[in-house]
Amino acid sequence: MSETVLNNPSIKREDNAAAVDQSYMDMDLLRFTTAGSVDDGKSTLIGRLMYDTKSIFEDQLEAIEKSSKSRGDENVNLALLTDGLKAEREQGITIDVAYRYFATPKRKFIIADTPGHIQYTRNMVTGASTANLAIVLVDARNGVIEQTRRHTFIASLLKIKHIVVAVNKMDLVDYSEEQFNKIKADFLEMSSKIGIEDIRFIPISALKGDNVVDDSERTPWYKGGALLSNLEAVEIDEDHDLVNGRFPIQRVISPEGSDFKGFAGRVDGGILKVGDAIEALPSGTKSKIKSIETMDGKLEEAFPPMSVVLTLEDEITAERGDMLVRAENQPEKATEITATLCWMNQNALKAGSTYVLRHTSNEVKAEIKSIDEKLDINTMQNISETTELKMNEIGKVVITTKAPIFVDKYKKNRATGSLILIDEETNETVAAGMIS
Repeated sequence: MSETVLNNPSIKREDNAAAVDQSYMDMDLLRFTTAGSVDDGKSTLIGRLMYDTKSIFEDQLEAIEKSSKSRGDENVNLALLTDGLKAEREQGITIDVAYRYFATPKRKFIIADTPGHIQYTRNMVTGASTANLAIVLVDARNGVIEQTRRHTFIASLLKIKHIVVAVNKMDLVDYSEEQFNKIKADFLEMSSKIGIEDIRFIPISALKGDNVVDDSERTPWYKGGALLSNLEAVEIDEDHDLVNGRFPIQRVISPEGSDFKGFAGRVDGGILKVGDAIEALPSGTKSKIKSIETMDGKLEEAFPPMSVVLTLEDEITAERGDMLVRAENQPEKATEITATLCWMNQNALKAGSTYVLRHTSNEVKAEIKSIDEKLDINTMQNISETTELKMNEIGKVVITTKAPIFVDKYKKNRATGSLILIDEETNETVAAGMIS
């Protein structure tokens, strides 16, 4: 029997569907990603989280019950919720990030379920790019291995501020406190070299359910709370840039025959309030916020990552791709930027290549001026002598743009400090980048 089969022969769960009310819509949202080697139990952990929070619909449960029976499993195998991706992997199909959703009375969650293999580095970067938190799984028997170091480094590269190290399969080491502490010490020694602000260590057994949703009696020496309670409690408000006002315009709303004119978009930085002085870039036109509109009515202020419509006191000319900013703290105007790129295309990146650069809602033509260094993802060392980036490789490049763009450093603002490159002929996204 597979170790990912849950030891519970009698499973009955009610459908978790409920009417969506305003209290649910207003709940805080945590985005997190999971990372781990092939046999670390990531699929079982995700299945356990969704099962024990009653987030599996009745038809889903019936489907995996049927699949488990046909496979000869004695009990229901909740890892089958994600095994579709594994089947795709075995067939050599391009793998995308799978997103899973669940909620508790305290918070809503989106899980970015990313492949852990080195050949899918680009997919982990994609899934983790919007995450507030990363769960790094470690097999209690094997401890910190190369994949652990790789995934932790990528999380730090993407400026994920919160890391949960889930030491899984504690049942296979007799819930040994000594083994847990050894893994904790090894991980801290490794992570101290790359700088992560908030690291939590939790001994779990995804198979048995220990310390996943409920505290386990099998680890009386551990007092840090179950995984779910940590996910519910982690503070993410300060993860956003709440100082520098940034509002990229996604759409101008000006109905024919109406005097209304609003600018729709997402607040990517700062707390914007009615009456705030703003400036439209690149025109430099100044005005003040007249109102902040939503589907549910007007607001006095808006903050990241809220999507709203702003109206201004003055008639200004601005369009999609422009940015409304606070007049007193503006982004940097640049036609040349240095960025760390994760290359995602089968054709290697070389200096002199041209692409469409998309930054927030703006698009400009861009050229790769130089490739300065490449990261050896195995040793975490930079290689300065390089002429190209191949698929899944990460490197530092200099990019020039045909028109100015208004940017922040990625470590300051993940939204206005990130970019993607698009092949103009195929319209494929070929790279994701972080402005440094």
